[in-house]
Amino acid sequence: MFATSFLVALSGAMVPGPLLTATITETARRGFWAGPAIVLGHAILEFILVLALAAGLARYFNEAAFTGVVSLLGGSFLIYLGFTMLKEYKKGELFIDELDKMQGQKGRFHPVITGILLSLANPYWTIWWITVGFTYISLSMQSGIAGLASFYSGHILADLSWFSLIAAAVAGGRRFLNQRLYDAVFLFCGIFLLGLGAYFIYSGLFSQGT
Repeated sequence: MFATSFLVALSGAMVPGPLLTATITETARRGFWAGPAIVLGHAILEFILVLALAAGLARYFNEAAFTGVVSLLGGSFLIYLGFTMLKEYKKGELFIDELDKMQGQKGRFHPVITGILLSLANPYWTIWWITVGFTYISLSMQSGIAGLASFYSGHILADLSWFSLIAAAVAGGRRFLNQRLYDAVFLFCGIFLLGLGAYFIYSGLFSQGT
């Protein structure tokens, strides 16, 4: 649970989006600490969300039909994300070469607040939690609090690791990150999402006895 949660979250974090842009611009303005601070805001919001979802849906987690439907939705979205990542990889539409172009802009809020607001404003974030997030919570709750903690810690650690690396790359003149490494990890994550998505779909069908 921890390992797959980490890799899925890492895949999402690597795709260019508002948090990545904010990490670059705020690091250029405030220094390395802005990257982890943005993740802290993101983590606070997701911690509240995970607890709310787990509490509100707890009575359904042991029902095979519920788990099956959620797994099908989550698996389908993961496969979509995987194909999207592979398509971007094939086209060469990746991010590291654009780092320098995104520096210099200034944010209006403290990085922690920025992390919260940008997460809420990102439609991708909402879709992810409706599909993949639901799937992970339903599966992790089968192992109780320990399972939920494994999912959440793996998810947040991936965000913290990636955005801290980006912040270090910006603050340290990009010597911590290069295009070849980014390409390799990006490709691996895309393939991993396809495999995990297929597994979720299989689990969803199996749980419904079809």
